[in-house]
Amino acid sequence: MLQTVSEWLWWERLWLPENVSWSDLEDSEGRVYAKASQLYAALPCALCMLLVRYLFERYLAAPLADVWEIRDRVRLTAAPNPVLENYFCKRVHPRVESNWIVSLLSQADVTSLCKKTSWPERRVQVWFRRRRNQERPGLRKRFCEASWRCVFYFFAFVYGVLALYDKPWFYNLKEVWAGFPKQSMLPSQYWYYLLEMGFYSSLLLSLTFDVKRKDFKEQVIHHIATLTLLSFSWISNYIRIGTLVMAVHDSADILLEGAKVLNYAKWHRTANAMFVVFTFLFMLTRLVIFPFWLIHCTWVYPLEEFAPFFGYYFFNVMLLVLQMLHFYWAVLISRMLYKCIFSKLEGDDRSDAEEDDSDSPMERNHKSSHINGSGARGRANGH
Repeated sequence: MLQTVSEWLWWERLWLPENVSWSDLEDSEGRVYAKASQLYAALPCALCMLLVRYLFERYLAAPLADVWEIRDRVRLTAAPNPVLENYFCKRVHPRVESNWIVSLLSQADVTSLCKKTSWPERRVQVWFRRRRNQERPGLRKRFCEASWRCVFYFFAFVYGVLALYDKPWFYNLKEVWAGFPKQSMLPSQYWYYLLEMGFYSSLLLSLTFDVKRKDFKEQVIHHIATLTLLSFSWISNYIRIGTLVMAVHDSADILLEGAKVLNYAKWHRTANAMFVVFTFLFMLTRLVIFPFWLIHCTWVYPLEEFAPFFGYYFFNVMLLVLQMLHFYWAVLISRMLYKCIFSKLEGDDRSDAEEDDSDSPMERNHKSSHINGSGARGRANGH
């Protein structure tokens, strides 16, 4: 049965154009082609990425945080209470990404807990806010994580440009399909793919202990779609367009993570300026270049060379999944830019804000309304 599934999975008519077989993509006459077995190297590469990240955050990012005096906010711990702790672990902790802890508690829940603990309502709410804050990552962790991503995207983008700048398909997208799929793999392409696949695999492995944001599910979809695209493009020799897609994505992400780093360091004006540039670059690369150049290249130009097949549709559908995520993030970025220009922006719009255990929900709403209406220029640190 497994052999039947394997034969179907590797059926040539699924992944290759008509009159092309896997035997045509075997090394010969000085040509070297990408092989599915080479993808196994992505896992050890991901583990190496996690190790490099750990060393970077501990010996570079953390000392830099000390130099810029980036410290975690002093948090009041919740008093031990078995009843509330049991309720928090069962009903609240699995939904830890929500904005306000009180919003997870109905009035009936609060009343019931007050009876069980003999505590007043105000004290129960304060306990949950303090307990919730204990689950939130500190400012230093956010700084170290943003620093690592910024450095990776910078070096990945620079490497991508160096690997592409002298290639004809970098300037003429029709060259992407010249001689497809019999296109020899270049060493620079191999290492570029390995670097990117190792990085995104490491992000999936580290999701459980990374800063959890509102778009957690979208991030998971993005990472899986990216790895699926990279794997498929590698096996089916869509490598040329794959390297272009990676370079386009990395370009804006450098500024995103850089703006976060500067914001955590309290360089707010510089962070604001970088965020504005990031917004422009994101809209240009993800909403203009990606759909109207790259997806057009994969949707229209191949039909001039061969008839459509399953792999052609599969690849384009996965690109459209990424494009839908781009639209989603574009909305969040636009909201962030509006707050940055016309009001006071506090932190990452995708992240949970730390709650003040002295404020009631009504007081927090009043403060929020006052801040948003003050017209103070905000702080930008990403979408």
